[in-house]
Amino acid sequence: MKLQLGLPHGHSVLGSRLATLTLLRLVFLSVLLGILGRWHLRDIQLRAFSVQVALIALGIAFALAAVYGIVLRSGRYYRELAWVQLVFDQATWTALVYVSGGATSGATSLYGLTVLTGAVIGGLGAASIAAAVGFTLYVLLSLLMVAGWIPVPPDQLDVPYSITIDQIASPLAINLLVIVVVTLLSGYLAERLRLAGGKLEEATVRALQAERLAYLGKIAAGLAHEIRNPLGSISASIELLRDAPALSDDDRHLCDIIRGESSRLNDLVGDMLDLARPRKPDIVATDIATAAREVATLAQRSGRGAKDVRVRIEVPEGIASLSVLADPAQLRQLIWNLVRNAVQATAPDTAVTLRLTLPDRASVIFEVEDAGAGIAEEARPHLFEAFFTTRVQGAGIGLAVVKRIVEDHGWEVEALGNEVGGTTFRVSIPLGEP
Repeated sequence: MKLQLGLPHGHSVLGSRLATLTLLRLVFLSVLLGILGRWHLRDIQLRAFSVQVALIALGIAFALAAVYGIVLRSGRYYRELAWVQLVFDQATWTALVYVSGGATSGATSLYGLTVLTGAVIGGLGAASIAAAVGFTLYVLLSLLMVAGWIPVPPDQLDVPYSITIDQIASPLAINLLVIVVVTLLSGYLAERLRLAGGKLEEATVRALQAERLAYLGKIAAGLAHEIRNPLGSISASIELLRDAPALSDDDRHLCDIIRGESSRLNDLVGDMLDLARPRKPDIVATDIATAAREVATLAQRSGRGAKDVRVRIEVPEGIASLSVLADPAQLRQLIWNLVRNAVQATAPDTAVTLRLTLPDRASVIFEVEDAGAGIAEEARPHLFEAFFTTRVQGAGIGLAVVKRIVEDHGWEVEALGNEVGGTTFRVSIPLGEP
């Protein structure tokens, strides 16, 4: 549950947590004040020293809660506010410890409450800081009372306060142990909740993507047939028209443009179908070296690979084949999508390089290196998302298909900068036999 409490639009997760904890703090302080009034103020004068200290401490806590609310509504200083809350909460509990028994007070359990708050705010690190602040204040109070610098509350002379080193040693040790255990346990639980929350968020994102892909699948399936049939007729007609002897060079150039755009549209329809209607890979032993050579040859004879971009392949010397466990068709699709993306992104009169390397005996690294403009840092997190593209004519589908194939096979893919200023897509694939 996330409470807004007047937070500005677009506030952070930390802001929501602080808002929730501020509300819970107000509820807890109200309950604590009610307990004090119900069981203590009836028989004790309001002028009594202990009562005054407790009421002042709670009053300051209420006032600070109001200040916390104002800071939260400003939308700034969330992290600083978190540390201030932890420190002042421990100081409030120390005041209550002082008037309720000192080192042996039962109110020392309130230190653990702030440790839990720290774990909610910032995990084990914040919980450890809250524990350190609370225990330091507790030890300092106990030692000052032993030294006589802080006297026993005058209205509680009949309460057995521990005022010697021997008397405070045991409660200090026990409370230290309890605080350490609470800190470690709360930090562990906070980390588990963070991981579970991350997995839940990831599952939600996947569900939304699946819903989008299902909708895309319905559209793609309906349009594929209607688009591809006219495309086939257009491509065949252009091929016949281009060979007509009466055409001028300008006419043939226009035919080449139509043929290229028809091919691009056909590839787009194919990518949409691949993305929207995935199939489970049929894993068999597949020669990735041969697949890479075949795709390189195809790329050299089509599109920009036959005009202003060189497509070359580098395979370790003496290696004729490299067997990996993969779906042959999907492996070729992955290679072709990466090569096509690189050819489209690279600068004229440069090269796209397919590279196979063997970092060890257990895996093969497949890379596609281009000489394009590179990838902006803000675009990297979205690079493999469906429909995200940095090119004017791009549809943002090819790399999404690559990501799906990689995930279905249990491989890894990453985009890296290279020496020529472009991008290198690297896929790590285990070697193996079925």
